[in-house]
Amino acid sequence: MSIIIYVVLFLSVVILLSSLFVVRQQTAAIIERFGRFHSIRQSGLNIKIPLVDRVAGRLSLKIQQLDVLVETKTLDDVFVKLKVSVQYMVIREKVYDAFYRLDYPHEQITSFVFDVIRAEVPKMKLDDVFVRKDDIANAVKAELNDYMTDYGFDIIKTLVTDIDPDAQVKAAMNRINASEREKIAAQYEGDAQRILIVEKAKAEAESKRLQGQGIADQRREIARGLEESVEVLNRVGINSQEASALIVVTQHYDTLQSLGEETNSNLILLPNSPQAGSDMLNQMVASFTASNQIGEIIKRQEREQGLKNKKQ
Repeated sequence: MSIIIYVVLFLSVVILLSSLFVVRQQTAAIIERFGRFHSIRQSGLNIKIPLVDRVAGRLSLKIQQLDVLVETKTLDDVFVKLKVSVQYMVIREKVYDAFYRLDYPHEQITSFVFDVIRAEVPKMKLDDVFVRKDDIANAVKAELNDYMTDYGFDIIKTLVTDIDPDAQVKAAMNRINASEREKIAAQYEGDAQRILIVEKAKAEAESKRLQGQGIADQRREIARGLEESVEVLNRVGINSQEASALIVVTQHYDTLQSLGEETNSNLILLPNSPQAGSDMLNQMVASFTASNQIGEIIKRQEREQGLKNKKQ
């Protein structure tokens, strides 16, 4: 009798334990009774009738992500691979539809992503695909929402996370970018060299201008000094021609003296004989005398010619 009691107690415990089950947080459990849908149980401790009810399945109510890799062709005939990430979740009020109406929701979502991508991307050039990736993602989300909502799924977000053109196309794009950057660098270098040349020319022109101004000032002062020297010599009875000759000879000897003071100078003044100064003075006086005589002859001829013209 006691054995029967123990067996009954054991079976009661087993039945009691089998009637209890736990549903985790953010999860829904589907209960079937004799193979037919009975109820949906939420998180916590739940009770079912042993041998009558069974947990047919559990659905996560968390946000899930499905990554889909799609290869397609752009408007400019470039093959490109796009990675689209779809974030979705089961609608709590439509757990029944999500569990019973679709066997493989991942495959359904993947099919729609393929369909939308291969309809949108061939309308764009490769550069536009990079620029308008958000438009592509929005188109995928709109299409999925219209279809998947009826089956108990809410599309939270779609993202185009990667755009990978063919390897040869990427290499060509890199070469184009490198060429453009080299072109810009060459333009900047050319502008810099042109600026340097212009500024150097301006500096040389300014230097020449200042140098010319300095030479002009120097010659002006020399002429003023010679004029004053001639005036002083005229006061003591020396005429202008003799004074000029004397000044030239004096400068000649001053130059010789300055050359003698320079020990490292390689300059040689020719002629440099002792009688060079007197010879130069005699030649200059003779030149001035001859010049005066020629001038007198020309003036006399001009006067005679003027008288003839008056008589005529």
